[in-house]
Amino acid sequence: MRNQLATESLFALSQPGRRGAELPEADVPVKPLNELLPTAALAIEPTGLPEVTEPDIIRHFVNLSTLNMCVDTHFYPLGSCTMKYNPKRHERLASLPGIVDLHPYQNPSDLQGMLALLYETQEMLAEISGLPAVSLQPAAGAQGEFTALLTAKAYFEDRGEKRTKVLFPNSAHGTNPASAAIAGFDCVQLASSKAGLVDLEDLKANLDDQTAVFMVTNPNTLGLFEKDIKQIADMVHEVGGLVYIDGANMNAILGYTRPGDFGGDMMHYNVHKTFTGPHGAGGPGSGPIAVRDFLSDFLPGPVIKRNENAGENGDQYTLENPPKSIGRVRTFYGNIGIVVRGYCYLRTLGAKGLKAVSENAVLNANYLKAILKDVLPVPNGDLCMHEFVASASKIKAENGVTAMDIAKRLLDFGFHAPTVYFPLVVPEAIMVEPTETESKETLDAFAETIRKILQEDPEYLHQAPHSTAISRPDEVVAARHPILQCCEPQ
Repeated sequence: MRNQLATESLFALSQPGRRGAELPEADVPVKPLNELLPTAALAIEPTGLPEVTEPDIIRHFVNLSTLNMCVDTHFYPLGSCTMKYNPKRHERLASLPGIVDLHPYQNPSDLQGMLALLYETQEMLAEISGLPAVSLQPAAGAQGEFTALLTAKAYFEDRGEKRTKVLFPNSAHGTNPASAAIAGFDCVQLASSKAGLVDLEDLKANLDDQTAVFMVTNPNTLGLFEKDIKQIADMVHEVGGLVYIDGANMNAILGYTRPGDFGGDMMHYNVHKTFTGPHGAGGPGSGPIAVRDFLSDFLPGPVIKRNENAGENGDQYTLENPPKSIGRVRTFYGNIGIVVRGYCYLRTLGAKGLKAVSENAVLNANYLKAILKDVLPVPNGDLCMHEFVASASKIKAENGVTAMDIAKRLLDFGFHAPTVYFPLVVPEAIMVEPTETESKETLDAFAETIRKILQEDPEYLHQAPHSTAISRPDEVVAARHPILQCCEPQ
């Protein structure tokens, strides 16, 4: 019954005349639609809305929510996305009236508390990255990449240089080439070495005076630290290029090393990954960027500045646009709700706490890798950082069970599926990131479940999951031919 209530659309529950609330008659003049809407809009048939009672709609959405997995209900070993527990303390702090009742159009003089919080966040992110200039504006990691590339492009144009190429390894997140292409650069993919790291010879062969940026994730998407990162940065800098560090995997190195120290010129953070803002369902997100001082004039504005000499009646914190700014990339000051949660996380843990985060994230990943390596071998590296990429290719060759089969069957046991088939350099890839917030007992249970699944009938696994409201849709068809509707199907 619960699944039926949840999976039926609200239109199926609709009955004419049913209401959840009665609205008063309008007490202002009502204008005809042709005065309110453009002519083209008037030709569109109204979609209509379902007519339901309040109990109908509450039960529908509450039942729907019980079908979901989330970090509050399940272990989320989702490699590359750092899906760790979101502390409820930070949710409460971010919901305080003095924060949520502010409006971005208020005069900055009325926002001094919020601007102080944002300024401190800028300063903490600058310290963690080793890069002094920060913009909080980008709304997600991919937009942070895009913003940094626009910043780099403006920097080169200001110098009279027309650099056209962005380089990245073949293990890179797909957003790297996408961001580069949208920013107007040509994308050059580099090979990986047998060890799963950047191939220095291929990098050298593609570096020239047209190289604008080399984008690299460190640790990379195989969960390995690029041990030659300083040499890589020197090679890029020798031809006048910039090094961009994809900060998606910062959870592995907090307090141990900084992108600015090993040669990075720009980076983005994923606040919703590294600093426990809620993550998923397409948002919310936050992707602040940090850059070297010589790039600061090109950052999107406004950025928050502190006036050390503010008088008794002067504003201590002001909003300023950098002199050669690329302009806004988002409304107002960024996704403030997530930035506030990140600020609370940083202040809660402090420097020692952040270092402990990475210690435990790396420990958990290596523990899980060690107890699974006999059934799920990891092609690259004896040790990993925060995540590892196993391969189910041998299992597939022996009995036809694929990485997707294993991932889908995990749902029946109450575990969210790990990332599969990424990065593409590993056949039948299963990418696992346990994060620091999971206990040894949870990791042991996950490993035991993997072993149990691998003993099951392959035909049974091909049809998994078996306990969910929807078993296994054709994901390729769904991705290539989406059917989106916001009204009752005709």
